[in-house]
Amino acid sequence: MSMQIKVLGPGCVNCHRLRSNVDQAVAELALDADVESVEDVAEMLAYGIMASPALVVDEQVAFVGRVPDVARLKDLLSARVLG
Repeated sequence: MSMQIKVLGPGCVNCHRLRSNVDQAVAELALDADVESVEDVAEMLAYGIMASPALVVDEQVAFVGRVPDVARLKDLLSARVLG
């Protein structure tokens, strides 16, 4: 089963940067993952997100209000795969 990853945010510069970092981390780890950008405010609020960008991995909020670098994302995603 593939990992579900969502980048939540209104489409700001940091949202795009987070999406790019996530895409790079997924590619470098060769993960089976579906990555989706979510710009719908109602969907973001459903996760309790009050700041953007935010990252949701397999329906669990992982980061809010910051853009982790590729190395940090790889650590997070690797731990989820092994966990």
